[in-house]
Amino acid sequence: MVNNLRVVIAAAGSATRMGSKINKQYMLLKGKPVLTYALDAFEDFEMVDEIVVVANPAEIDYCEQEIVKKYGYRKVSGVIAGGRQRQDSVWAGLQYLGEDTDLVAVHDGARPLFSYKILRELITAAREWGAAVPGINAKDTLKSVDRDGFIRQTLDRSTVMAIQTPQIFKYPELVSAYRLAQEEDFRATDDAGIFETYIGRVKVVAGEDSNLKITTPADLKIAEALLRDN
Repeated sequence: MVNNLRVVIAAAGSATRMGSKINKQYMLLKGKPVLTYALDAFEDFEMVDEIVVVANPAEIDYCEQEIVKKYGYRKVSGVIAGGRQRQDSVWAGLQYLGEDTDLVAVHDGARPLFSYKILRELITAAREWGAAVPGINAKDTLKSVDRDGFIRQTLDRSTVMAIQTPQIFKYPELVSAYRLAQEEDFRATDDAGIFETYIGRVKVVAGEDSNLKITTPADLKIAEALLRDN
């Protein structure tokens, strides 16, 4: 029986909300590029035997030289070109992996602080249910609003979660879902949305507040503080 975990890291995003010309994946977090933290974690995780980084086409050489080669990542088999949207980039990464892939983790390169604990729990859940994602409960009151900015209804926050990555799936099922999404030009904001639409239920396991996505300068400062505390 095949027993591997392969990883697609989506690292083709821009730094628009960071107000920087440097893409957020390559900004320094305590002296190291943000992207290296996720790569370190997957590189050191025994079950992972291959990682593909999907980068902005203009940054492939930079990623290969300044990230993969400089930090000596042995499990990174390729840095490939991303597409117009994140979904296109992930699809390129999934196609790059071999058909002998058992489980696949899709992760945002701008999320540097996930733990091995959550990774193990996701793997266990994905084996049982086919798909698993980390989620955290909403702390604030949540409202649905209309296009004019007026409240339509108050949502039951006990049934609403903020979903993170890595998201882990049985590889054949996620590929099947993605292929159908491509054929129908269906778009979702994450990989679980595609799986839900074409395959079935996705299990949510408890995420971590520290597993933040670096989107704004404030996020970078929070990540630095979290690293100091650990």
